[in-house]
Amino acid sequence: MGLAVLYSRALAGMEAPLVTVEVHLSNGLPSFNLVGLPEIEVKESKDRVRSALLNAQFEFPARRITVNLAPADLPKESGRFDLPIALGILAASGQIPANNLAQYEFAGELALTGALRPIRGALAMTFKASRDGRAFILPTENAAEAALVEEAQVYPANSLLEVCAHLTGRQPLARWQETPEPNAHNYPDFSEVKGQTHAKRALEIAAAGGHSILMAGPPGTGKTMLAARLPGILPPMTEEQALESAAIQSLNGGFKITHWRQRNFRSPHHSASGPALVGGGGNPRPGEISLAHHGVLFLDELPEFSRSVLEALREPLESGRITISRAMHQADFPARFQLVAAMNPCPCGYLGHANGKCRCTPDQVARYRSKISGPLLDRIDLQIEVPALPENDLTSHATGEPSAAIRQRVETAYGRQLARQGKANAALTTKEIDQHCQPDTAGEALLKQAISRLNLSARGYHRVLKVARTIADLSGSKAVNATHIAEAIQYRRFTQG
Repeated sequence: MGLAVLYSRALAGMEAPLVTVEVHLSNGLPSFNLVGLPEIEVKESKDRVRSALLNAQFEFPARRITVNLAPADLPKESGRFDLPIALGILAASGQIPANNLAQYEFAGELALTGALRPIRGALAMTFKASRDGRAFILPTENAAEAALVEEAQVYPANSLLEVCAHLTGRQPLARWQETPEPNAHNYPDFSEVKGQTHAKRALEIAAAGGHSILMAGPPGTGKTMLAARLPGILPPMTEEQALESAAIQSLNGGFKITHWRQRNFRSPHHSASGPALVGGGGNPRPGEISLAHHGVLFLDELPEFSRSVLEALREPLESGRITISRAMHQADFPARFQLVAAMNPCPCGYLGHANGKCRCTPDQVARYRSKISGPLLDRIDLQIEVPALPENDLTSHATGEPSAAIRQRVETAYGRQLARQGKANAALTTKEIDQHCQPDTAGEALLKQAISRLNLSARGYHRVLKVARTIADLSGSKAVNATHIAEAIQYRRFTQG
């Protein structure tokens, strides 16, 4: 035949644009040329494909081989094009039929033995393939993930030989039919945390309304323990949210089918760079804020993060998205995460502690806290102190309230929000705040006093109203009254004075 055309997919942010793999055999000195803006991993496929074909007992054509990955201006990376390139060579040389190649899309990295190795981004690729009406043939290890897309036709294979047997009709591949079983998520339980009633209450409010929270307190007071237990009380993920979260994990190759519908908890070290947190690279990949999409992003020792890294959080905290721009292209990733941050009250960590260890001057404390900019703090809904535990609480053998009981209240409050406005309170716009969060007369008077005494900005004012609305939902109240406003104001006092 001399020419074969197959289809595969590239990755560009959350998108998976179609790639046409064209393989042409012509007379001339034997050579293997790969064109179409391939990166190093794709260029190296020539050696993997040659060895895989020979070890699978196929003939490698001693002719001039040209492989074009179209469109030519789209960067191609990773080893996912190994399988379509190998099949294209076999079809162009007449070793397998080419009449039904257009029905499928192919992706998979080849081992030198001809075995198929898993790839990343299978979920995004299968989603697009199903919309174009084509079935997808890919490695078996990616099948369960790819089949999460409804109506997708997924055909898993373990080797190049199995794919060829399917295309020749000798031994058809079985379509993947399994659906993931719901797994019990083993989140840490709140019953293990002693005391800290005030902090637990704040985290319950944060979970119910999707609010961000900052905890400040001396070392060893349980800030990290509390943060790690937040995913266990969040409302269950919808099908759409679970699919978005899984797609993001798939782009980095980190998705496991056992984590289906599980809230992600990301906790990057304070030495993380800007691209590590928000995403980046020559071919942009998602960062920690996107990997925490519909989950929790925990930043421990918040002032120790680079100032520029923290400032990069400001836009996604508001918009729920991050756009990474490069000279040739840009990538858009979702980033609707729930921020949980922790910090010490001063450089030594013991300001206000009963042991009196702190010797930090007011200037040192102010300089330490100023590492976190005002605009960033203004975007954090709840700001609380987590004090050292009293001796009685620390030595008590009593267990606290379990996560299951807290989660039940959270789900009830969240259900009220969905019925009223179709979204969490933290995502309300200014117009929706005016419609759903207006307090009664006493609450409005209290809020006016808070604006003047705490110097609340317009953003701070709106966030107090949203938190108050969540508190009202937890109490089952249709109206926002002075009690709800007073509690919401208390959660913004740490950084206001």
